[in-house]
This record gives sequence, structure tokens and C-alpha cells, in this order.
Amino acid sequence: MVIDSIFLNNEAVEDFVKPYRNRINEILDSTLAFAPKMISKTDGTYNSSAGNLMADIVYTQANPIFKSRTGKEIDFVLLNHGGIRSIISAGKVSARNAFEVMPFENLIVVAEVKGSDVSEMVSFLIREATAHPIAGMQLILDKNMDVRSFTIQGKPLQKDRIYYVATSDYLVSGGDDMGYFKSNTKITNTDYLIRNAMIDYFKKVDTLAPRVDNRFYID
Repeated sequence: MVIDSIFLNNEAVEDFVKPYRNRINEILDSTLAFAPKMISKTDGTYNSSAGNLMADIVYTQANPIFKSRTGKEIDFVLLNHGGIRSIISAGKVSARNAFEVMPFENLIVVAEVKGSDVSEMVSFLIREATAHPIAGMQLILDKNMDVRSFTIQGKPLQKDRIYYVATSDYLVSGGDDMGYFKSNTKITNTDYLIRNAMIDYFKKVDTLAPRVDNRFYID
């Protein structure tokens, strides 16, 4: 079959596809929540409103799944700044926004990571000096970029224990130079797309108001 302008403009094909396209657009554009102001990954140096929102969503949505399967809790979340591909504009928030922010089919996984490898993560965050999305931990640096304080769930790092880190299947395989995940002892796949977690979270809340906070900063 030759595909030319006559084929592409076939009214019968367009009439057949149109109701499906309209229904998809209706679903994607239905209002799920509201954002009082723009949510961006560039509004902070070491953490951002978009990064904090995404990390908090992953923790909130994935922790019950992980706990039901393992009986354990997620300790913290680490994602990548580059994985956030769009802002969320002020106003209505829809499923389309989730597809724009996270267009990839990345799944949430939980890695068992040794405390000694968490130290390597901290060094990575300091070296990158980028607002990678994190939740469940706090990193405070002094003006010389040395660690003033690092805590997980409010407690100091214990190098001899195992931590459960929620991240993406892309990063756990070493994406974005996050090689410390490769030495983990076990991976639990939640079978939950980050994008779907976002949509489910949007449905649960009325207003999205993430902000740049003190989870990673220079004192």
C-alpha cells in the first residue's frame, strides 16, 4: 500500500479515529489537582519544588506497596534531576502533566543498599551539586562543601546496616553514573510506574504546594 496525502486525509479514517482521540484527550486533560504556582526543577540549587514533589510522591505511593510485600519500610528516595522533563504550570493539574514531567516508562524499585554505599551516594550528591530529587534524608553542608550533618529519617547514618532506597529501574542499573546501586544485595520491583504514582497522588490531593526546603542545603 502506498501511503500518500490522499491516504492521510482519508475522512473515513479520521472519522473513525476522532472519538477515540477526543476521549483520550478528555481523560488526559481532566483536572485532578490544583497548583497555586509553577512547580519547577530549577527553582532551587540543591533541592527544587519539582524534585521534592516527585521524591515525596514516590515515597508516599510506593512505601505501602513495599511494606505489604516485605514487611519493611522505605528509608529514603533518590531520583535524578534529568528525569524531570517539564514544569507544572500554575493552575489545574492533569494526567497530561504527569506524562509531560515523566514521559519515560520508569518503574519504582527498592534497592537494599549498605550504609557504606550510602556514603558513596552522599559523595555523589556533593560532587554533582545538583537538585537531584531526594526524600527521607537530610544533607547539610558547610561553606567548604564538607558534610555538617547527614541523617536518614532523622537518624545518623549507620554504615553497618542495610537501607531500603526507592529509586527507578533506570538508576538502579547504573544510569546517570549512579554506580553505587550495582553493589546492592537485593532489588524489589514495585511494578509501579513513577508516572502512574504521580497520577494516583494527584487524584488524592486537592492542592500541590511543594517548595524548596532544607532537605539538602549549605548552612
